[in-house]
Amino acid sequence: MHLGREAAVLFRMSGWSGERIADRIRLIDFDMVRDATRREEGVVVLTGHLGNWEMAGAGIAAHGLPLDVVGKGMTNRHFERDLFATRERLGMRVIAMDDAPKAVLRSLRQGRVAALLGDQNAHRHGVFVPFFGKLAATARGPALFAIRTGCPVFVGFAVREPGWRQRYVLVARRLEYEISGDLDEDVRSLLLAYHEALEKAIRMAPDQYFWQHRRWKTRPVEEQGSRSQVT
Repeated sequence: MHLGREAAVLFRMSGWSGERIADRIRLIDFDMVRDATRREEGVVVLTGHLGNWEMAGAGIAAHGLPLDVVGKGMTNRHFERDLFATRERLGMRVIAMDDAPKAVLRSLRQGRVAALLGDQNAHRHGVFVPFFGKLAATARGPALFAIRTGCPVFVGFAVREPGWRQRYVLVARRLEYEISGDLDEDVRSLLLAYHEALEKAIRMAPDQYFWQHRRWKTRPVEEQGSRSQVT
């Protein structure tokens, strides 16, 4: 029910004005994010497949924050084209996944907000971190962007509020993680903190998470070996 409802919102919001979107979503505790952009300091915002992530980006942009979002290519190129065009029209600057390593760093150095989905399965070169008790392959990129620039990291999810109208609340939480000076350890620390925050948010609204996504698809080598021995 949730996915069907939010799919309908996605198509409807393509024709909405920024004012209408701003009226539909409440941003809470975004003062630190706004202040950083006013000082022309970059900010990393990590979100996930909880609630309505498209509304999260549109809402941040509608409230006047300079936002860049990383867009992953899709199998359906027509849908990808229309979705990216909608994002641009609603005030988001879209960065293609292939361009992200350089473009996101440039965005942050320009004092913009870079929003990324951090809960997608990493097919290669991912870091395995626990997610609901099972290791999940996670992309290093979001953590590397923050660590290499020293930009603050916030976590936020546009969770739908009760009622028949499409209204959402997006709370910005500063992500605290340990900095040791060891890059690999720092990346893991940040990703662990992110997944802890994501788990907590999902437990508050489990029906609003995109469980259909194969989050645990890629497995550690150790598990692959034991599985092949069993077969």
